[in-house]
Amino acid sequence: MDFEQKEIVEQVSNNASLPVKSDIKVLVVDDREDNLFSIETILEKDGYEIIKATSGRSALKVLLKQHDFSLILMDVQMPDMNGFETASLIYEREKLKEIPIIFITAHNHGEELLFKGYKMGGVDYIYKPVNPDLLRFKVSVFVELYRKTRQLIQQEKKLKSSNHSLENEIEERKISESKVKLLNEQLIQNNQHLKSINEELDRFAYVASHDLQEPLRKIQLFSDKIARQMNGTLDLLVSENLQKISKASERMQLLINDLLKFSRHSQSKEDFVHVNLNKTVQEVLSVFEGHLEKQNGEVVVKQLPTIWAIPTQMQQLFQNLVSNCIKFCKSGEELKVEIWSERLINQSDEKNDGLSKVMHRIYIKDNGIGFDPKYADDIFIVFKRLHSYHEFEGSGIGLSICKKIAEKHNGSITAKAESAGGATFIITLPENPVMHIF
Repeated sequence: MDFEQKEIVEQVSNNASLPVKSDIKVLVVDDREDNLFSIETILEKDGYEIIKATSGRSALKVLLKQHDFSLILMDVQMPDMNGFETASLIYEREKLKEIPIIFITAHNHGEELLFKGYKMGGVDYIYKPVNPDLLRFKVSVFVELYRKTRQLIQQEKKLKSSNHSLENEIEERKISESKVKLLNEQLIQNNQHLKSINEELDRFAYVASHDLQEPLRKIQLFSDKIARQMNGTLDLLVSENLQKISKASERMQLLINDLLKFSRHSQSKEDFVHVNLNKTVQEVLSVFEGHLEKQNGEVVVKQLPTIWAIPTQMQQLFQNLVSNCIKFCKSGEELKVEIWSERLINQSDEKNDGLSKVMHRIYIKDNGIGFDPKYADDIFIVFKRLHSYHEFEGSGIGLSICKKIAEKHNGSITAKAESAGGATFIITLPENPVMHIF
């Protein structure tokens, strides 16, 4: 008996008093009913399911339908077909080769016959009259072996399934890595293409600033010249038409200038410096001093932060927003604008390796005509206007420029309408030198 068998015997001895699960099936083959009854009586207390066969042929018929037996107890001396012959036929079937057979005999055969039994596939012998304790013990040993084998088979199936899953995962990972590599290559190509497009935009901006504005300047120049030369001699209709030409030229000039501002994208790290927004806002308000006096407007500015930014773009940002407040004020009502800020701590920006941990939220609130809240996002779309230019002057690009400036500084801008009229623009900007370079 090897080490593993000894271990099983010890485990069986320790668990001899424990009930055995009823899913263990034992086939008992004997031509005598009293022997079958005796063996069944001995083993039934252990909870085995006992299947009985009165001959070798009867046993083969049972095994044609069932092959999940833990053990076969086979009488050697049976008429028509003895135990050895039955065992030989049983083991011809592939599914039955693993079922152990214990031979039961009333004679003490010589070594040659014992060898024959083992050669047939038998694993042990029990002699009649059967010792109940010995029978129960031997059966329990092989039942435990059956359980161990079944557990190993289940573990093997699980292991194969796990290996299959792992193989699939590895294959999927290889495919994913291949896709990532391809996407990276495409990203490099796209970046090169984007760089080329940006260079073309720069050339376009140059052309627009020179070639497109030259004929516009001539239209304005000659319109003014005609108006001066014919001053007092033009009829009302012609005078009105000249004024319309002049107004249209001014709108065209504003549109071209705003387009140039919107299309400008080239910045470098050197463009960013510390900007005191208090000073920036005061400079902007000085530009609109005349408009504010005309509308009896009041602008209340509370302490604003100093951030790392591009000075000219910060001035343009606040200039567009203050201009917006003035433009959309309520007729016959005094304009009131409030500007203040709050500091946001521990706002980590993962896109920039966590460099920006301090953000500033700046509010610009007015008491103007406001807007429908459902257009809160649309107002930042380029050329998107909620009002006709006949009602309010402008190109429809101002807020789009504000959005672009905020994003270039790794920030954002939103707007909300007040229930009683007016609007509030909320700009969020980082304090630290974090930016998008286009």
